[in-house]
Amino acid sequence: MTIFKEKIEEEHLTIPEVKELLAEIEAERAADEEREMRYELARAIEHVNRFSELSADDSRALVEELQEHEKVETETAFKIVNLLPQTRDELRAVYAQERYSLSGEELDEILNSIAQYV
Repeated sequence: MTIFKEKIEEEHLTIPEVKELLAEIEAERAADEEREMRYELARAIEHVNRFSELSADDSRALVEELQEHEKVETETAFKIVNLLPQTRDELRAVYAQERYSLSGEELDEILNSIAQYV
């Protein structure tokens, strides 16, 4: 017997947005002394605190700005915002699995967009 799970909804989030959500959960857990924070939750909070460099609003604005570029799809925009590449090589690594590559000019445009927020 096979059990199929149906995907009801999917939403892309940036690390700063996840940080805000996890901060709310952490505050709820801290308010209730009887509830322990699970190991996975503690590790997730530690991860987002370490790697979150932008505010949630800035990260969403950067995603929207990146999507205006011709060769930046939604999923790729979220990857870029979560990684915040600083060099052409780091940005090329994001595009390593794509069927196309970006020119130096296109890479520089994306890096300039990132530089405005970092």
